[in-house]
Amino acid sequence: MGRNLVGVIGTAIVAIYAIGSGRWVATDSLWYQSLPRLAWQPPGFVFGIIWPYNFAMLIAATWIVATRLSTTHHLVWLIFLSLSVASALSWARLFFDSHSLIASSFALTLCTLFTIPLLVIAFRVSPALGYAFVPYQLWLAVATSVAFGYAAQ
Repeated sequence: MGRNLVGVIGTAIVAIYAIGSGRWVATDSLWYQSLPRLAWQPPGFVFGIIWPYNFAMLIAATWIVATRLSTTHHLVWLIFLSLSVASALSWARLFFDSHSLIASSFALTLCTLFTIPLLVIAFRVSPALGYAFVPYQLWLAVATSVAFGYAAQ
C-alpha cells in the first residue's frame, strides 16, 4: 500500500469522524441539557479546544506513520483507527440519538481500547508523536468514565 494512499485513507477516516461527530453529538439538545452534570465532566470550553487538536493530531499522526513505518504498521494503524472511529460514532448515535447510556458507554470503552495500538505505534515512530497522542487517549478515558457516570445516574 502506497504511503500517500495510507495518508489519504487515514485523513478520510478522520474526516468521517469529525463530520459524524458534528452531526450526531447534540450537546444543545433538551435531553442532554436535562442530564445532571457530573463533578468530573470537563467544562464546555474544553471541548472546543480538545477536539480540533484531536482531529488535527490524528491526521498528522496518520501521515507521519505513513511516511516512516512499514506496510504492516500502515495496515494496523488504519484498521485500529477505523475501529476506534466506528466505536466513537456508535457512542454518539447510541448516546444522543437512542439515549442508550449503558450501550453507549461500552461503545466508548471499545473506542478507548482500540486507540491503544495507535498510541503504541505513535511512540514507535517517535516519543514526540507518542506524547502528542497522549491527550487524545486521556480524553477518551475521561469521556468513557463520564459516559459510565451518566449511565449510573
